[in-house]
Amino acid sequence: MDPYSPEGELINIHSAFHSGAFQQVLDFDTSSFSASNALPTRVLKLRSKIALGQSKEVAKELNGEKTPDLIAVRLLAEQQDGKDVVEAAKKLAEQHSSDNLTVQLCVGMILAKAGEVDEALALLSKHQGSLDAVALIVQIHLQQNRTDLAAKEAQRARKWAQDSLLVNIAESWVGMREGGEKYQAAFYVFEELAQTNQSQSPHSLVAQAVSELHLGRIPEAEAALQQAIALDPNSADTIANLIVLNTLLGKKEETAQLKSQLEKADAGHRALADWKEKKEEFERAKARYSPKFEA
Repeated sequence: MDPYSPEGELINIHSAFHSGAFQQVLDFDTSSFSASNALPTRVLKLRSKIALGQSKEVAKELNGEKTPDLIAVRLLAEQQDGKDVVEAAKKLAEQHSSDNLTVQLCVGMILAKAGEVDEALALLSKHQGSLDAVALIVQIHLQQNRTDLAAKEAQRARKWAQDSLLVNIAESWVGMREGGEKYQAAFYVFEELAQTNQSQSPHSLVAQAVSELHLGRIPEAEAALQQAIALDPNSADTIANLIVLNTLLGKKEETAQLKSQLEKADAGHRALADWKEKKEEFERAKARYSPKFEA
């Protein structure tokens, strides 16, 4: 039986993980779980620690482990800490990726982050009915700006996974790119996650807020982001979206303060990199023109 299926005992902890409620995953009481689920439970908790910025602790904890699943998680943690682990990850995948989902997922994430997207997709495509792999494939296609491929992947999963939470989330990610009436559909999914105790987290609240912004509901988006920042003042994604919100509201002073806060929380955040790139592009374009003044 798939431990993440509706009949499996890991369904609740798995749902919390994919809702971004990582602290809840760590606090989850797993003492009654069967021995066969000890490893997948540990993997979820370790990956939650990585998501919460505890990659050094995870790498140290797993140093010397020989289990392929735990080696894969260790490599993922080490990459988050700035270490080049691509070759080691590829070697691990060559040995264990045919039948090990954790290796497929972790090495797939490592390769995608390293820019080896085609290799990541090829590895993840080896999955045997895994919604985790589907979700990662959808994310990668969206990062490629291939919304069409992301939509097809989610649609295929819908046929065999039916009303799974992870399918709903993946379709909502796609819907946020497609726009139009899809914004409202995505909002319903994210709102349910954000307002349920089991799945509420800065992650789910930010998702709700972004959908609110696309729907033009700025006060509601602001309320969700304030709730998110109260849960975790150092959440880089929350701060980044607060910057967007305050920019829309014309609050220049608050925006400048938040940018400094974001740099402290995560100097390598994708929003900062994107804004820097756009600023440089603007300066290059501006340099091509010289102002003319008429006497």
